[in-house]
Amino acid sequence: MLISLVSACTPTVRIEPSDKPIVINLNVKIEHDIRIKVDKELDNLLENEQLF
Repeated sequence: MLISLVSACTPTVRIEPSDKPIVINLNVKIEHDIRIKVDKELDNLLENEQLF
């Protein structure tokens, strides 16, 4: 008799999927920084107007 009373009081958890679609709003800000190091000689070469 005690076993039947304890099992009758066992809580039940049910998980059901929603019938509405899931909406996710994201605000993403991407910043990037590109640094190029050029050797001094190459930098002088690029500044030469006769080449271009």
